[in-house]
Amino acid sequence: MRTVAVVGASLAGLSAARSLRKQGYDGRLVVIGDELHRPYDRPPLSKEFLAGSLGETDLALESDDEDLRVEWLLGVRAVGLDGPQRAVRLADGSQVRADGVVIATGAAARTLPGTDGLAGVHTLRTLDDARALRDELARGGRLVVIGGGFIGAEVASTAYTLGLDVTVVEAAPTPLAGPLGATMGGIVSALHADHGVRLLCGVGVRGLAGEGRVDTVLLEDGRGIPADIVVVGVGARPCVEWLAGSGLELDDGVRCGADGRTGLPGVVAVGDCASWYDPRAGLHRRVEHWTGARERPDAAVTALLAGGAVEPAAPRPPYFWSDQYGVKIQFAGHAAAADSVTIEEGARDDRNVLAVYRRSGHPVAVLGMNQPRLFMRWRKQLAAAA
Repeated sequence: MRTVAVVGASLAGLSAARSLRKQGYDGRLVVIGDELHRPYDRPPLSKEFLAGSLGETDLALESDDEDLRVEWLLGVRAVGLDGPQRAVRLADGSQVRADGVVIATGAAARTLPGTDGLAGVHTLRTLDDARALRDELARGGRLVVIGGGFIGAEVASTAYTLGLDVTVVEAAPTPLAGPLGATMGGIVSALHADHGVRLLCGVGVRGLAGEGRVDTVLLEDGRGIPADIVVVGVGARPCVEWLAGSGLELDDGVRCGADGRTGLPGVVAVGDCASWYDPRAGLHRRVEHWTGARERPDAAVTALLAGGAVEPAAPRPPYFWSDQYGVKIQFAGHAAAADSVTIEEGARDDRNVLAVYRRSGHPVAVLGMNQPRLFMRWRKQLAAAA
């Protein structure tokens, strides 16, 4: 290969560039990103950066002495891919032809319809999002977070430490029931009440009201919640629209094999936009976590450089973490695969539990709240079993 194009300049794209060089690729390497920023770390955006304890330089993912010999095309969006020719078309009218393409365009925050142009309404996905939200939170006031997932919970926790009046609205009966299951989702989300943050569950949002700036969140049950700031945390969608007509199979992301290979020769996908095949579960799924964006590009680059001649290993069980109200939450595996969950260490009321999820008696996932040592032991066991 003489040229490899990496489309996406966040962690997954940078990890792919690093892996290419580490695995001996010495040709031209082009990294395309629609943001103007060089790769930066996203997890602190909802926590330390939002609170003001980390600055922008602290978010940099590249070290000062790192030289990957990359041609950076930043601030330009990919708008199309000629699959057979492996030509990436850019919004400025130019194109990048390559022998290999790594798709790492990530995901974008979902928004609420009808909120465009209404001041005080935010999503949190990018550094620019975090800058704008941080400035608003510094003024104080009443914050309503729509969505009780991890991003919403982390924003609520950070805003609480900054002294804001915080309400979290979650349409599901139990926050975090999807990733953690209803039992443990309820225990983790109880952190809000522990700290005086209002949590309204089982009610959807009908819309937002305000003249030029939001002042009320309208609920489907007829209630209205006063708000000076609103954060919409209702999930993310994979950024794959630009790939329509490319010949790639798109279904909640780019469908890939267990090593990131797509149906087009010389094209792999990694990160939040990639729906990898999980041979243990027998289905495709996206893994929207930092660890997956860091680890999986190694396998995808191996497949790209070898032309598919290397048999893929099963991906490690997904792992993610969250920090909320001073509690470190860690999770590995798939809660949906379990038929039981038991607390094996700690006390649920103290929020310091170690819980193991099992299917037919076999561990399939583990959750830790302030149990880092025990959690890591169980995580290693899950990986070994996989």
